[in-house]
Amino acid sequence: MKTIAAAALTAALMLSTAGAQAPAEGTPMRLRGTIEKLEADTLTVLTESDGAVDAQLAPNVGTNGLERRTAADIPDGGFIGTTAAMDEDGRWRALEVHIFPEEMRGAGEGHYPWDFPETTMTNATVTGAATVGDGRRLSLTHAGGEVEVDVVPETDIVMLTFGDRSLLVPGAAVFVLGTLQTDGRFDAVAVVAETDGVKPPM
Repeated sequence: MKTIAAAALTAALMLSTAGAQAPAEGTPMRLRGTIEKLEADTLTVLTESDGAVDAQLAPNVGTNGLERRTAADIPDGGFIGTTAAMDEDGRWRALEVHIFPEEMRGAGEGHYPWDFPETTMTNATVTGAATVGDGRRLSLTHAGGEVEVDVVPETDIVMLTFGDRSLLVPGAAVFVLGTLQTDGRFDAVAVVAETDGVKPPM
């Protein structure tokens, strides 16, 4: 089960960077909202922008839960993802950090635009950390280079855990990665679900 979840989320994150490079498989899409219902393999998500959207779940769809963490839990040498925005000093400031389990090292590796306004996603290895004021400055190394990101007290920090469909309950917040097909069907590849009140920040 863990291997399936890791592989599915890795594939989904790779799809999320592909853009229009893979139109035959559908357009990569991210879905954020709360679960209205799960019936058989159809997950209905209530979104702010599009209302209720049905996501079709494959039998082996990757499902991940979450645990709350702090900046002190970000391990040197660990593999993390972070959504960041440029601050007034021209530095990347982390809006959120999600720590990957070791089995998911390499998922979506790189530094690329994200779909929040003027943000990027960086999935990389922590190769250095320093205390700066009341936060931490992380050196992140990925296959394409290195990025420095500042983690501040306001940064939302979580750890991805391996889960299953028992997390997909009405009212739970979810982040769904998948592809929008030409017939309008949304095929989910991976789901990150709210766990014990910890919601997906990405």
